[in-house]
Amino acid sequence: MSQINELPITALQFYATASYTCSYLPQQTARSQVATPSHLVHSDMYGDLVNAGFRRSGLFTYRPYCDHCKACIATRIPVEHFVPTRSQQRAHKQHANLETHVLHLSYTDEHYALYRLYQEQRHHDGDMNRDDQEQYTQFLLQSRVNSRLVEFRDGPENPEPGRLRMVSIIDIVEAGISSVYTFYDTTVSKASYGTYSILWQIEQVRQLKRPYLYLGYYIKESQKMAYKSKFKAIEGLIDNLWQPLHTR
Repeated sequence: MSQINELPITALQFYATASYTCSYLPQQTARSQVATPSHLVHSDMYGDLVNAGFRRSGLFTYRPYCDHCKACIATRIPVEHFVPTRSQQRAHKQHANLETHVLHLSYTDEHYALYRLYQEQRHHDGDMNRDDQEQYTQFLLQSRVNSRLVEFRDGPENPEPGRLRMVSIIDIVEAGISSVYTFYDTTVSKASYGTYSILWQIEQVRQLKRPYLYLGYYIKESQKMAYKSKFKAIEGLIDNLWQPLHTR
């Protein structure tokens, strides 16, 4: 366990985990660097960590720390320069009638049922597919920073008004919003819920008059993570410098 001199966070220490199976690249192992003690990671400090490429999973703040791989690249969208593509404009129009409700983190059976459906359809080959209620709560509903749960429900003009279609967990940081996790109804054919969630978050950052939406890690070789490159103006943290992602 040692101090990280390049981070302006002197009260924390950082340790590397043991190796574990990579969730995104087959036949790869991974390690993470975790900030500790977790109770000292308050909102201001967390914003500095996010800007240094860290993410949050429940009460743990981490970033990739693999021995022989640098495939994971932290990303952010400078919202002032973002212009949606035609496909993204269509996604926004398609789902613009969803009603949003911004709530504090809390458990409901309805949310958990949607999470299980999403995991079974999109991550059936991973460990998250087996998350029980306690694991779900630890992953998404525990936080010591400024977090929110956002519901997206069908509007009154839909055949099933009020039906839950998507949930996003977000963290508000000094420089904008850090997108923690989104899960949605996978039974709707040709829906673009994930894209719409990102577009909605970009607009929230603009309304907050802050510069960035942090989107987590981009992995070129992983279909699950490569979608982020479709958002124009996106930046990646490469060699400790934020720069246009296309330079990778």
